[in-house]
Amino acid sequence: MLKLPSAEYTQRRQQLLAQLPVGAVVLIQAAASQIRNGDVEQDYRQNSNFQYLCGFLESDAVLVLSNHATGPVSSVFCRSKDKLQEIWHGRRLGVEAAPGALNIDQAFAIDSLAEKLLELLDGASQMLYCFSREDTQQLVQHSLQQLRALSRQGKQCPTYLADLDPLLDAMRLLKSAAEVAQMQAACDISVTAHKRAMSVCKVGMNEYHLAAEVHHQFAVQGSARVAYGSIVAGGDNACILHYTNNDQPLQDSDLVLIDAGCELDHYAADITRTFPVNGRFTAPQKAIYELVLAAHQAALGVIKPGAPFSAMQDAAVAVMTQGLLDLGLLEGTLENNIDEQSYRQYYMHNIGHWLGMDVHDVGIYKIDGESRPLEVGMVTTVEPGLYIDPEDETIDPQWRGIGVRIEDNILVTSDGYLNLTQALPVSVADIEALMASA
Repeated sequence: MLKLPSAEYTQRRQQLLAQLPVGAVVLIQAAASQIRNGDVEQDYRQNSNFQYLCGFLESDAVLVLSNHATGPVSSVFCRSKDKLQEIWHGRRLGVEAAPGALNIDQAFAIDSLAEKLLELLDGASQMLYCFSREDTQQLVQHSLQQLRALSRQGKQCPTYLADLDPLLDAMRLLKSAAEVAQMQAACDISVTAHKRAMSVCKVGMNEYHLAAEVHHQFAVQGSARVAYGSIVAGGDNACILHYTNNDQPLQDSDLVLIDAGCELDHYAADITRTFPVNGRFTAPQKAIYELVLAAHQAALGVIKPGAPFSAMQDAAVAVMTQGLLDLGLLEGTLENNIDEQSYRQYYMHNIGHWLGMDVHDVGIYKIDGESRPLEVGMVTTVEPGLYIDPEDETIDPQWRGIGVRIEDNILVTSDGYLNLTQALPVSVADIEALMASA
């Protein structure tokens, strides 16, 4: 399985510390293990920020970065080797091997954290940690309280606390070449899985049959985890934006919407396609689908460095609102419908979101109240959709219950954009051809 090189993590730590003054100390914890039920644990997934800085997959670990005047020092706290525990729960890296494996300056047993952390914080000018994590808040406050109690012994407590999240959010928003390659690999696996679902889909199958086909393709290509709960929504279920029951039969003359992506070494893909269960779009389905596709293409057409993120939404809204007027699903003028946001009856979400280590990845969307300009290295989804209420008796019956979303993963480049999921069929003709050839 493709993995990022250790030098990538080293460079990130250096980049982070370069933004901080001498004397600053950074602390970040690994994700804690979580109980699912009884004594059964949830499938473990490392905290994205911790993974971003050191690439260490174990729980019960803490990373401390110290920006000394003589140079930066990186320290990791992790579990010691334990033969009995490793027989039951799996192998551990161990304290002795950690510095070499992680390219970290020094390693300590996690059991020594309380004592060693006081040494690492003593005399620090400021401390940065993720305010969003309650467990880290408790660890920091306890350590600072202990350090203050030792002031008569000459110990000095950091006088300034800062949130680490905004700094890491800004770093994670701009992808390196290695990250782009990782995301392209995740997208390629996910594209193959979507093609598989299209090729095997038949009337009478259940939604979970298609979900199983998608997840099997993820696994056999090297992805052990989905990036989020997969959506396989047939018929009216496609009008439920976050439908995940995936337990209904697929009916003739219905569409099925699949929103699914794999995760590869902690990087997500996020793709949606909508296609006919029986392989052929009806005339109303085709009309709605091609309207969404036109909006999708309009959104892509405005992507370039410097363009505001909101430009994609504005372009998609203009196309879909005019199309809804042409189909008789809206009345009045284009300008009034956009001003009054009447299209929200059918298109109730935004055009997309940042994509990276989290499927809804970190990074702000506005700067000083204005939509953030796109930059080279950003990755965003582009996912317009139309969802027509199956129970709205004011709507012509031919449209009711049609739900369509088209989603691709887009890298902003110096000359525009690169569609990381462009290998997946998106036109009516190409989808029908793929399904027919199967």
